[in-house]
Amino acid sequence: MMNFKPPETKTTPSSSSYSSTAEKAFSLISKGWKEVRSSADADLQLIRNRAKELENFLSSVPTITATATATATATTPGEIDFVKKLRPKLSEIRRAYSSPDFNWAPKGKLRIDLSGITNAIVTESEDEKLGKWRREKRFKDEKQFGELSNWEPIRAFRNRLREMEVEIKSSNASSPVEIFEGIKNSEFMEKVKSSFKSICKEPEESKGVPPLDVPELLAYLVRQSSPFLDQIGIRKDISDKIVESLCSKRRNKLLPEGDCSLIEGDNMIDELELRIASVLQSTGHHYEGGFWSNSTKQNVSDGKRHVAIVTTASLPWMTGTAVNPLFRAAYLAKSEKQNVTLLVPWLCKSDQELVYPNNLTFSSPEEQELYIRNWLEERVGFKTDFKISFYPGKFSKERRSILPAGDTTQFIPSRDADIAILEEPEHLNWYHHGKRWTDKFNHVVGIVHTNYLEYIKREKNGALQAFLVKHVNNWVTRAHCDKVLRLSAATQDLPRSVVCNVHGVNPKFLKIGEKMAAERQNGQQVFSKGAYFLGKMVWAKGYRELIDLLAKHKSDLDGFNMDLFGNGEDAHEVQTTARTLNLNVNFMKGRDHADDSLHSYKVFINPSISDVLCTATAEALAMGKFVVCADHPSNEFFQAFPNCLTYKTSEDFVTKVKEAMTGEPQPLTPEEQYKLSWEAATQRFIEYSDLDKVLTSEKGGDRRKTRIKGIGKSVSMPNLGGMVDGSLAFAQYCLTGNEFVRWCSGATPGTRDFDQQHCEDLNLLPPQVENPIYGW
Repeated sequence: MMNFKPPETKTTPSSSSYSSTAEKAFSLISKGWKEVRSSADADLQLIRNRAKELENFLSSVPTITATATATATATTPGEIDFVKKLRPKLSEIRRAYSSPDFNWAPKGKLRIDLSGITNAIVTESEDEKLGKWRREKRFKDEKQFGELSNWEPIRAFRNRLREMEVEIKSSNASSPVEIFEGIKNSEFMEKVKSSFKSICKEPEESKGVPPLDVPELLAYLVRQSSPFLDQIGIRKDISDKIVESLCSKRRNKLLPEGDCSLIEGDNMIDELELRIASVLQSTGHHYEGGFWSNSTKQNVSDGKRHVAIVTTASLPWMTGTAVNPLFRAAYLAKSEKQNVTLLVPWLCKSDQELVYPNNLTFSSPEEQELYIRNWLEERVGFKTDFKISFYPGKFSKERRSILPAGDTTQFIPSRDADIAILEEPEHLNWYHHGKRWTDKFNHVVGIVHTNYLEYIKREKNGALQAFLVKHVNNWVTRAHCDKVLRLSAATQDLPRSVVCNVHGVNPKFLKIGEKMAAERQNGQQVFSKGAYFLGKMVWAKGYRELIDLLAKHKSDLDGFNMDLFGNGEDAHEVQTTARTLNLNVNFMKGRDHADDSLHSYKVFINPSISDVLCTATAEALAMGKFVVCADHPSNEFFQAFPNCLTYKTSEDFVTKVKEAMTGEPQPLTPEEQYKLSWEAATQRFIEYSDLDKVLTSEKGGDRRKTRIKGIGKSVSMPNLGGMVDGSLAFAQYCLTGNEFVRWCSGATPGTRDFDQQHCEDLNLLPPQVENPIYGW
């Protein structure tokens, strides 16, 4: 059992305990004092020895010869006088320290007058100067203090203190409590309190705002969840009707009195958002970003905005994602309103041999940049002024495309991270393991070039793969893009997307069309050849549809002959199939569409339904040719041109081909030429991507502006859609960081980080140095 000892009462200790404690303390103090005294005695002995040495030195001065003395006196009389004055004072110090009365006992006192040394060192003239300097400094300090004391705030404060003192004396306060109460209730303290209240005063408009009720909260929840509801099959118009029905119950009470002037129209949704913002403003809440998002954006480093165009291919690979972003960069930079950077993939030499035509390879990025600029400037006709940068990429044979290796965002410096244009955003972000694009850039626009679902459906288990890819595309574009532009309605309907053709044609094709029209006006025959097709020779690029149509209507098109130009992985199989069916087609090697050998063809036939917006079709129209194509969303932009002949059935195909072969195409009007140009395409891009609003807004400002006038975004509620987007981006980052998950999803091995060859080619630090992994 534990014994509990009660607390002892305070008693007087015995005399024996007091004496033992005192003896221990005295012995400790005595021991310490002895050590201090022995150390001091050693220091004093050292001082005595130094004094003796100095005295011996001074006594040796008279033994110097008369000549030397006379010389020394003539040269330095001041030094000899100083020594003579200093000698008796040093002797006095020595005698004082040598005195037996000098000891370190606690009661011992000895005072040494050192004024003699001062008098010996400082001469009378110097003393006068020192005194004058001290008097001047004292006068200056007094003058400054007088100016400070006459300062208006100081004088006012002193007067207030005097008034408070008079008030306290007049109140006859005697005790400290009464004096404190007098100070607290004085007029001076009341004025101080009122000053602080005016500084910390709450805004008057924050008073009287009624709290939110349940229907309003439900309406706002449905409003913010509309993107998610759209994914599960509830259309946006239905969710808007739900919001309106919830808001209609209190429509007349949504806004506090006096705030009705802030409403821009009779829109319940805007009223609801204004209502939420009003309530949050009354509580002083300011939303500055959430868990998934980075609220800080890079500010623009100079007066111009910065536009970074990131694409998935580069010349000399003649594909749409290599050519069109190049023209976009040139024409955006031409206005000189913003700085432009084009970021293209760099392939190692082994991949270059697989991708680039005619065994063309480059040993350095500078060499490839020179090739790209020369090719571009030959076609646009002006000096291009934009920067070309490279990021590591690897070619995937299975996907027949280039995939980024590492974090692509790190190749745009933070000072230039303002506006990003992602050419093929889904392609760039399928396996993206790095910083979220919308976290680094103020505004991110995606441009969809390819109908991936149409290609995937043609593969084995295509329906299942297309279902998965569709949702992955929704996932990555929603997580990384503020706005998505689809070149045609043939592409997948992605979040925040609009349909607009933002591509133009090479100015060289428009010049060819003008030349052909001028020759026709002069009576010359410019179209001496019939029909042709040009494109990469793979089944998905329209060759399957073309072979089927020609084989089905072989008898209807008797005597019809056609030339096919292209190279590709399926070239041998396509040619073998055509020969087996005994079709009247001639196969040629692929070439530039602007080649002189193609000018004299009159009809361009393109039956492809997998394209999003066929560049070759636009080029053929620009050269003044007939175009026969399918009635398909990918060709909707071209149907406005009179030379575009579309068909809906295979029989209709035969009719349109015969019409084109027997007729003559119409020359393009100036309006039609402008519609096909890159100037018009750039203008459409700036308008539909909201780039005009971003470029004219304050530099480095918030990339999303509220629609409600008078209340800023900072006082609105956290956006549920933004939180979902951020969570999707975070989940993607976690999944794409695992090599096994990447391999299962079809990523090229080793694309999470760039390899050693990329480091050597691009002068990069190894990934282990860029992103070190520290142990615990």
